[in-house]
Amino acid sequence: MSNDTLIKIERVEGRGCVVRGDDVDTDRIIPARFMKEVTFDTMGEHAFEDARKDAKGEHPLDQERFQGSSILVVGQNFGCGSSREHAPQALMRFGFNAFIGGSFAEIFFGNCTALGLPCVTLSSEDLSTVMDSIELDPAQNVEIDVQASKVRCRAGEFDAGIPAGTRKMLLEGSWDATRVLLDAGDLIEQTAERLPYVELPA
Repeated sequence: MSNDTLIKIERVEGRGCVVRGDDVDTDRIIPARFMKEVTFDTMGEHAFEDARKDAKGEHPLDQERFQGSSILVVGQNFGCGSSREHAPQALMRFGFNAFIGGSFAEIFFGNCTALGLPCVTLSSEDLSTVMDSIELDPAQNVEIDVQASKVRCRAGEFDAGIPAGTRKMLLEGSWDATRVLLDAGDLIEQTAERLPYVELPA
């Protein structure tokens, strides 16, 4: 396998957008009625659709100060509820490349990793500090350093939690299972040729 073709994610930088609140489930992130679409292409348009309508333009995703943000900062247990992969797809297509939070639902976290979207956690105190800082100065640069397991912004540098296995996948590029499989094509065929019960097409 050629490591040159894998997309390694060592850090993500950009402006942050803060969505406060705990236990934000996947139905709030992308309402179920939009799941009947054949592709994910327009999912970004419907991210937080109902919450945004209820907020009448005051939802963080609609506030001018957060426009162009690429890092979403959230609370505890973000992405809980149903296991729909449409939730991270919608957020990615809205423009978010990574997430900082107190904690993430396990399946949401896994779906994000499969898309190359890092999810890192901060302690409650550090998360509050980062949220306050971004809301005070949304134009600032926020950095998620996957290599060093750190989050950096104007408020300082903070220790970020990320499971060792996930961190390794992001740094090596093996989070992209399809690309790993394609890169291993020759090795797969060589192995198949050695197996007596596998018949390869002529």
